[in-house]
Amino acid sequence: MKKIMIVEDDETISKELQNLLKNSSYEVEVLRDFNHALEKILESKSDLILLDINIPLLNGEALLKEIRKKSNIPVIMVTSRVSEIDEAISISYGADDYITKPYNPTILLLRIQNIFKRIDHKIDTLTYLDLEILPSRGILKRGNDELILTKNEMIIFQYLVNNKGNLVTRDELMTDLWNNNEYINDNALTVNISRLRSKLSFFGYSDKIETRKGCGYILL
Repeated sequence: MKKIMIVEDDETISKELQNLLKNSSYEVEVLRDFNHALEKILESKSDLILLDINIPLLNGEALLKEIRKKSNIPVIMVTSRVSEIDEAISISYGADDYITKPYNPTILLLRIQNIFKRIDHKIDTLTYLDLEILPSRGILKRGNDELILTKNEMIIFQYLVNNKGNLVTRDELMTDLWNNNEYINDNALTVNISRLRSKLSFFGYSDKIETRKGCGYILL
């Protein structure tokens, strides 16, 4: 069951959203502590966030910007603002979609479904160079050659593939593992990277994960 967090300070709207989502077979959590909004969102392990722009303390757009420093969790902005500038800012900060109040419940549910379909499709169709990546089976494949990755190795490799050519810090990898309910320490991350390199060497790609000392890694 997919879990959705509602970040909305209007209790009437929050309750409406909660009932709508529960009746659509989603697990729902409502953020109630706006003093520690970012921490609570990351701790929730939700699959998607419905985020209002007008929330107490840190506004929704600023909160979205902070979320994107830590997580790629899908975010739909839900707001009474109809300004194209607000929509453009939200999208530029990393929102996956934007819907205005009063929202059409059917349209909102369809947008949520589309985001989950897109994510699931991406997960099932990842490729790297001539390798086929099958996360649901934990397999790297080229032709008839297959190698099994552990869950942590696959999470790390997916993150590197999705950020190919860009520097990925160790903190980012640790956060991504944490967001996937996997808890490893710094030494364990080093071991997983080493094992992943060894498995890539099976396909002749032993030098594709480049270490930037004191910074992180780049998948070439």
